[in-house]
Amino acid sequence: MPQTLDLFERKILQVLQEDASMPTARLGEMVGLSSSPCWRRVDRLEKDGIITRRVALVDRQKVGLNAHIFAQVKLNAHGRANLDEFAAAIQSFPEVLEAYVLMGVFDFMLRIVAADIDAYERFFFSKLSKLPGIQEINSTVALSQVKATTALPIP
Repeated sequence: MPQTLDLFERKILQVLQEDASMPTARLGEMVGLSSSPCWRRVDRLEKDGIITRRVALVDRQKVGLNAHIFAQVKLNAHGRANLDEFAAAIQSFPEVLEAYVLMGVFDFMLRIVAADIDAYERFFFSKLSKLPGIQEINSTVALSQVKATTALPIP
C-alpha cells in the first residue's frame, strides 16, 4: 500500500529526482522548509525506502554504448520456477539495464545496451541465447530515443 506523502515530501521528491546532489539548505529553500526539517524529511523518505538510492545518470552514447536494444524472451515453460531461474540468470549481465516479466506472447522484456550491433550480436550468442529454457528471442533495435526520464510523476 502506498504511503501518504504530504505536500512538502512530494515537492522534495520532485526536486531530488531532478538533482539529487542538491544541498539540503537549497532544497529546503525550493520546497519552503528550513534546512533541519527538510533534512529530517529526506532522512525519513530514505529510511522508509521511498528514496532507494542517489545516483549519477550517465549519457550512454558519451561512454560508447550506441546500440539500444529491446529483447522479448519466450521461455519453453512458464512456471514460477522457470521465470525465477531466468530472472536470476540475467542479473549478472551488465548489458541488461532493465527486465520485466510480461503477460502475453513473451515472458520477459529486456532493455539492453551495447557498443554497437556487433557487440550486441556477441552478447546475444555468447550469453543471452545460451541461457537454459529459452524458446525464442525477438530483438528490436531502437533507431533513436525521443524521451528519457527517470523522474516519476509524484501525485
